[in-house]
Amino acid sequence: MKNAFAIVTLSALMATHAMAQTPVAPADAAAGPSVAVPVAPQEEGAESKADGLPKVELSSDLLYKLTRAEMEFKSGQWQGPYVTMMVAAQQTRDPRLARRASEMALAAKQGGEALAAIRLWRELAPDSDEATQFFLGFVVLTDKIEEAEPIFAERLANAPAGARGVALFQMQQILSRSNDKLYAYSMVTRLVQPYLDMFEAHLVLAQGALSIGERERAIGEANKALTIKPNSELAALTLAQVTGEPEAANKVLATFLQKNPDAVEVRGAYARLLVEQKQLEPARDQFLLLLKSAPDNVGALYALGIVALQLEDTKGAEQYFKRFLAVLDKSPGDARDPFKALMILSQIAETRGDTAGAIAWLDKVDNSASAGYVEARLRRAQLIARGGNLDAARKALTEIETDDPASQAQVLLVDAQFLRDAGYVQSAYTVLENALLRFPDNPELLYDYALLAERLDKLELMEASLRRVMALAPDNQHAYNALGYSLAERGIRLQEAHALIEKALQMAPGDPFIMDSMGWVQFRMGNLAAAENALRRAYAVRSDPEIAVHLGEVLWQKGDKDEAQKLWRDAQRKDPKNDALKSTLARLNVSL
Repeated sequence: MKNAFAIVTLSALMATHAMAQTPVAPADAAAGPSVAVPVAPQEEGAESKADGLPKVELSSDLLYKLTRAEMEFKSGQWQGPYVTMMVAAQQTRDPRLARRASEMALAAKQGGEALAAIRLWRELAPDSDEATQFFLGFVVLTDKIEEAEPIFAERLANAPAGARGVALFQMQQILSRSNDKLYAYSMVTRLVQPYLDMFEAHLVLAQGALSIGERERAIGEANKALTIKPNSELAALTLAQVTGEPEAANKVLATFLQKNPDAVEVRGAYARLLVEQKQLEPARDQFLLLLKSAPDNVGALYALGIVALQLEDTKGAEQYFKRFLAVLDKSPGDARDPFKALMILSQIAETRGDTAGAIAWLDKVDNSASAGYVEARLRRAQLIARGGNLDAARKALTEIETDDPASQAQVLLVDAQFLRDAGYVQSAYTVLENALLRFPDNPELLYDYALLAERLDKLELMEASLRRVMALAPDNQHAYNALGYSLAERGIRLQEAHALIEKALQMAPGDPFIMDSMGWVQFRMGNLAAAENALRRAYAVRSDPEIAVHLGEVLWQKGDKDEAQKLWRDAQRKDPKNDALKSTLARLNVSL
């Protein structure tokens, strides 16, 4: 729907309850175990320990073939191991071997062979729900979707009355993956005919109709479901989803909540929809009602924190995020990562000048528990550096533990930035020079290295590094802008500089610093009107001191010295140590 909002859908419900498996190879299927022999050794005459599995004597010949197949598959081969598993499955009638063959074919992206193995798996294990799920999922994803219909019909007919609704949802989830949405919908329409007295049947019809663009039909089916079961949250959520307009969805959910005030899922969806529509205060009211009925609802606590921030209620946001973390601490099994909440609390503390408090929140980001560990540690080091303790900040960087090359490069990049900002340009340059020996193709390292090379008057190295960034990351507008600005600043190759900056501006038309570069190259080319226009647009977007310096010089050259001096005085107030301002005033012999 337009301006998509977060509500529970049938697919999400199915995923939550894990009612179907996607027919893909397991994560480790390509590698396989070092020795994986699916057939267990048995004494002669012994019964199989697993119901329905054949008695198979694990001869030395069979053990050798299976072991060799696994080792070959682990080395990157698939065809020989696949054939070995298929032949062994046919000979032994053991479905586990057919399953392993299907995994091998899926890992090798061999659709035909995978389907053959899955067919054999189903033949050898006709009562296996897992084999059937794999088969259904696979044929739905291929052009053999019609083979799924009799299986779905049988499963629905044989399902106990209390479980048929789940079977309908499961069918809809699997068919939703089909590329042929129209055929899948026609199949659903035929399959649900015997069950139209069930609200679940109309929900799957609503989802199917929506998938083929039949919105009015989808709305009608969702309304039928709600008529059959007026208190169904899932029916209300589906109707809200298929309406197609946020305002209509609002009405559906609000009406349902009037009759069912304890509907937790619907209230949460309604609140999130209001947030999407920027109706923050009504959204906050809904989340508060949700929290009133469930004080430890972590989703509501987190959402209230975000809404409070958007309403500029920093104190309220801080309280909600603290409660969010406290609830998580009492629920060690909860899979939510507290990283974002900790970062927000750190930022709140930093904003009010509490650097120690900001660092304390960052220290709670655990290396083993959060993907944001490196980001938090880098931020911690930056706060220490901002406090003026360069040595402690650099030491904090050395304590960051990560095996990720990109993160390691980021640590070195930040180290160089600390040194550069402290005035140790040569030391920063050396750090990046050594970093590039380890990570020669890292665009971020190359970009900062180029900027430092320019400051050290290593202009050929600067240009070579920026052109390397362009080759590695063609969409990196900063590299084009930096080289173009450098040429313009030196007053050389101005046409080339203009072309480089123009390309950067095409990539990021709203970037004020690229607009500034365009204005500056126009100034160098003598186009004062175009320069003023570009610089005024840049300054309107961001009143940065350096943009003010450039705009002031253009105006000075045009004779508007009063406005030029006003801009320079504003820049001086914002950044008294600005080098560009100092050099411009000295060159023009201007005193403010």
